[in-house]
Amino acid sequence: METIAPFLEVIDEINEAGGDIFKLCFQCGLCDSVCPWNKVRPFSMRKLIREAAFGLSEVEGEDIWRCTTCGTCPAQCPRGVKQIDIAVALRRVATEYELFPPSVKSARTARSSLISEGNPLQGDRKKRADWAKDLSVKPYGEGMEALYFVGCYLSYDPRMKKVATATATILKKAGVRFGILGDKESCCGESIRKTGSEEVFKNLAKENIKTFIDNGVKKIIVSSPHCYHTFKNEYPEFMVNFEVVHINQYLLELINEGRLELKGEMPKRVTYHDPCYLGRHNGIYDEPRDLLKKISGLELVEMEAHGKNSLCCGGGGGRIWMDTPKEERFSDIRLKQANETDAQILATSCPYCITNFEESRLNLEFEAVIEVKDITEIISELL
Repeated sequence: METIAPFLEVIDEINEAGGDIFKLCFQCGLCDSVCPWNKVRPFSMRKLIREAAFGLSEVEGEDIWRCTTCGTCPAQCPRGVKQIDIAVALRRVATEYELFPPSVKSARTARSSLISEGNPLQGDRKKRADWAKDLSVKPYGEGMEALYFVGCYLSYDPRMKKVATATATILKKAGVRFGILGDKESCCGESIRKTGSEEVFKNLAKENIKTFIDNGVKKIIVSSPHCYHTFKNEYPEFMVNFEVVHINQYLLELINEGRLELKGEMPKRVTYHDPCYLGRHNGIYDEPRDLLKKISGLELVEMEAHGKNSLCCGGGGGRIWMDTPKEERFSDIRLKQANETDAQILATSCPYCITNFEESRLNLEFEAVIEVKDITEIISELL
């Protein structure tokens, strides 16, 4: 096994990068038993942790990049080992030495785009608000109820722009005084931090925080669970606190307050997928379901793995930018689980999940079998 430096130096670097928690591991293997990777190929988080303890981590290999940071193994660990922190620490070491295996090199492209354009999709910063051109969405101004932080995928990805449009349409229908930052908005930085580029994350965070403060932002509505997690749990590291609300929470609040009325019926069978960063990482399980239950005629059914046991789509931890062979995609398994419920719609609330599920729908030739929709897209059909 190759190492990039003598053992002690590797251990020191991992410790400095935040991985010293590996000392608590007593190699019970519970992490391996619940890791979604072992549904598609052999993978051992326990082995990675053991190697890290002795400075034997193969930072040039693929394994340190496999963790999707889904949160399944930390939730099961009896010793509080924080496997995600260790995986990220190893990636910081690899990133510092620019050691990227072929399947990960696209993450380096995403990093370059984040530095130059503020998004990982190589989109022109000046075109970040183009999705809203025909919607009369206003720039955020002090005194508005909330900032709608759109996020990168909803700003640039053709499929995800539909979610941004649905969200803005709903907020306008409810009479919410909201605005967007347009080309002043930069990526929240969650995924690039998980791939080890800590300085890029810090620069993005500081840029966003300055923009929020300069524009008098107090309340932030987000569509992406990754943005939600970062603003709520990671930006406080910079001594700031904003009120952060996921769109599902906010729409439920609007309906309960009588500001948003749903009309008509949707007599369809729907199953809901819990995104990792909304569910396991932040405990938001009920609001999306409560929102769907507000829809007349809709039948909500659960998949085999749901709630805290929801199967990761495979896009977290920067994996959304990396190459994954067709036979190793968690999203294919998830689509099959959804299909087993006889649901007509697979609903979710995350741009990474939707992106992966749409690709799996093509891979599995499920286009005529099941639709994939964000909850906002469903709600917007009932206004």
